[in-house]
Amino acid sequence: MSTKAKLLKIYVGESMRYKGQPLYRALLFKLKDAGLAGVTVTRGVEGYGELKTVHTTRLLELSADLPMVIESVDAADKVNAVLPEISKMVERGLIFTADVAVHKWTK
Repeated sequence: MSTKAKLLKIYVGESMRYKGQPLYRALLFKLKDAGLAGVTVTRGVEGYGELKTVHTTRLLELSADLPMVIESVDAADKVNAVLPEISKMVERGLIFTADVAVHKWTK
């Protein structure tokens, strides 16, 4: 048996800032304050965005702006409630949601 939920996924650059702190960290705490069940921040090893500039951790091609992915899964109403605030915080990046079926959720 599965439970319906919503996946929130945000892509930003590692060097992006919000009120003096890394944007990914500000988003983590905004989602925590909004009561979302959990949040994971992942640092990409390579990627590119809308400007098509490749960012990488390769030693000879070191880039300072690696992709950061912030994701959370929770009830649709909780995710939808925080979206307007998140959208204001992310000036450049990608925010999307998707309906998901949660098959196991332990506490």
